[in-house]
Amino acid sequence: MTRKMDLPDIIPIFPLTGALLLPRARLPLHLFEPRYLAMLDDALKSPHRLIGMIQPNKVPGRSGHGLHAIGCVGRVTQFSETEDGRYMLTLAGVSRFRVIEEIEGFTPYRRARVSWAGFERDRGPGEDDPQFDRDTFLGALANYFDTQDLQTDWDSLREADDELLINSLSMLLGFEPEDKQALLEAPSLSTRRETLMTLIEFSMRGGDEEGLMQ
Repeated sequence: MTRKMDLPDIIPIFPLTGALLLPRARLPLHLFEPRYLAMLDDALKSPHRLIGMIQPNKVPGRSGHGLHAIGCVGRVTQFSETEDGRYMLTLAGVSRFRVIEEIEGFTPYRRARVSWAGFERDRGPGEDDPQFDRDTFLGALANYFDTQDLQTDWDSLREADDELLINSLSMLLGFEPEDKQALLEAPSLSTRRETLMTLIEFSMRGGDEEGLMQ
């Protein structure tokens, strides 16, 4: 659990399309661009070891890449360097945040001033989903995996707690970036599960190229 007072107002941010980190979940990454190697180096020197994951958001009429309003910060819990100079690391999700403004400065990577207000639940104990019908959900998931020609360890899925199951699938399944953003912004685990089920059912009906949640 991380108290609000422990979280800084300014964090490094890593814009990455389609990447989703959720509180209390883990996201493996590999870094090779010099600016992100510098970001990791600075994060490891800080007391928090935090990196904010956020999706780019193209703003019509503007050059460059904007950012979605909400991302999720993770703490670097594991890292190793490969022989060719890349870093393999794991981020443990801590809390979602809302971008207030980007900070101009001398770092090669992007930084933002953020607010943690409204995401206090992220920094508490794990969530439950009292209305979760696991059998119905896993049945739909099995049909989805068949249509996508995917394999999984079904025993592990059956035994996983509600939050681990729903959040892991939200992060791992190959939905459109805007759909991933909708999963991130879901206000509760129950809402995320409902959104996830909608996306699964939509995908089995054929989906479209633009994503469902735009």
